[in-house]
Amino acid sequence: MKVRIAPGATDEEASAIATAMAEHVGDTVEVYVGDDDEPKAVHELASAAGSGRGAPAPVAAADGAAQDDLGPTERERKLREEIGDILEGGPEKYREGLEDKLFVRDRLELWFGGEGNDFLFEDGKFAAFDDWHESGVGEETDDRLPADGMITGAAEFEGRDVHFMANDYTVKRGSMAAKGVEKFLRMQQRALKTGQPVLYLMDSSGGRIDQQTGFFANREGIGKYYYNHSMLSGRVPQICVLYGPCIAGAAYTPVFADFTIMVEGVSSMAIASPRMVQMVTGEEIDLEELGGPKVHTRESGSADLVARDEEHARELVAQLITYLPDNADEKPPQKETRSPVRSPAGIDSVVPEHPNEVYDMKDLIDRLVDEGSFFELRPDYGKEIITAYARIGGRPVGIVANQPAHRAGAIFPDAAEKAAEFIWKSDAFNIPILYLCDTPGFMAGSQVEKEGILEQGKKFIYATSAATVPQQTVVVRKAYGAGIYAMGGPAYDPESVLGLPSGEIAIMGPEAAINAVYARKLSEIDDPEERERKEQELREEYREDIDVHRMASEVVIDEIVPPSTLREELAARFAFYEDLEKSVPDKKHGTIL
Repeated sequence: MKVRIAPGATDEEASAIATAMAEHVGDTVEVYVGDDDEPKAVHELASAAGSGRGAPAPVAAADGAAQDDLGPTERERKLREEIGDILEGGPEKYREGLEDKLFVRDRLELWFGGEGNDFLFEDGKFAAFDDWHESGVGEETDDRLPADGMITGAAEFEGRDVHFMANDYTVKRGSMAAKGVEKFLRMQQRALKTGQPVLYLMDSSGGRIDQQTGFFANREGIGKYYYNHSMLSGRVPQICVLYGPCIAGAAYTPVFADFTIMVEGVSSMAIASPRMVQMVTGEEIDLEELGGPKVHTRESGSADLVARDEEHARELVAQLITYLPDNADEKPPQKETRSPVRSPAGIDSVVPEHPNEVYDMKDLIDRLVDEGSFFELRPDYGKEIITAYARIGGRPVGIVANQPAHRAGAIFPDAAEKAAEFIWKSDAFNIPILYLCDTPGFMAGSQVEKEGILEQGKKFIYATSAATVPQQTVVVRKAYGAGIYAMGGPAYDPESVLGLPSGEIAIMGPEAAINAVYARKLSEIDDPEERERKEQELREEYREDIDVHRMASEVVIDEIVPPSTLREELAARFAFYEDLEKSVPDKKHGTIL
């Protein structure tokens, strides 16, 4: 059979059409593109006995003879030509102008091609078809609106069924209009029914302003995106990757998503474009400075990670999804246990004796978690707290750890916000939480008060209090002030509070306490040597009161653990409490956001 499709089709597209038609008609298919004399693709289908994949089973004719010479009619051939034209996307000049990023259908092939991945189906391929096809088919005109610039459907991703949407930047710069919005909404609503994760592959300049009457204020318009995002929140994981400038309404999907990844050099998001900003405020600024990856991973905290390129973005999502269940009714997937990259025997050597000495908490984490499982989120935002997923004994855990290597591990407003949101998301998707506490507490000062240290600290403590997943707390070294409250201290009903021999729990550290309580008495001692001797004596007495052994003796904490056995202790406890069910008081919801 010979099939001719519209000009401009790629080898891959011609091959896909040849394969699909050959399997349908059970015969060899040659696909010609435009006026070409030679076929672009040929698919020879071997004969297959019986029904199933391959050639269709012979159909019995009226006289009883086998009838196997039926094939597509002209009607179907025309439909296939139309589909081929839609798959071409917007005008060729816009495909050529993509530069550093893939054409959307090539991007979908990157995501859903290969072993364990499959593009299952697409919905709404013919959206807005009547608005453009007769005048725009095969022509270099801006009136081409294939799929209305929005591709939605379902796919298998890393062995998991997912819903997806993807903007086609070659169609009106990925802008959103009535038919594309309708497809987006249906995809979200179906995700609520199936309980499967959602991938948002965003590359949109926002709504089509000249067509806003069809989708902006409608009950089922673009505003419904965010309502549906809110309904999906905590029900199924929502993961967003940004491939271009997402402006205005398009910028809300990434911030509503549970996890957002930006691609270096091509992506940005902002409430308004630089031109609009200049009109409103007079500020002259480019898109990178306004809403590029550095802004949102370091300053606003609106993005979790930055990918080097499109392939890296996919790799990050493929790793992230291994820690997440399909929905809130399921548990996160487990894997085989792997030994840590470094020996747990070195944990005690990693933690300095002096409470104010700097070290990197990641050196301890490397000795606790399964090799290759550490996956940090928002690493450049609120650096004094580490938030990451990892596995201990094959079980996913969410890690909230103070980082003494950055600002001594004191908790600043951005770190408190980061930790609260991480705990909230982990709890929503049934991921147990491990707190590694080594902090002097919440930061004090006029600047952090202006930045909302009390407000953000409240959210941190609330998230810890409200979480119903199993929680384990390790007092690694200092646990001072309200820091121990936020970090899952004894009063917050964790399943265990373990202490290392270096641990201390106190209102404040020895230096601050002595200065607060004994400053006047010490100032009355004239002899410097005597004053120093008295200070040291008071310091030692104070440390005896706050030492982890005193805390264990008073049963404030559950156990002091030899550091080299901490990993196996945690693995045993997370396994034991795996099916734990905790509840909160009967109420509509808390009042703290």
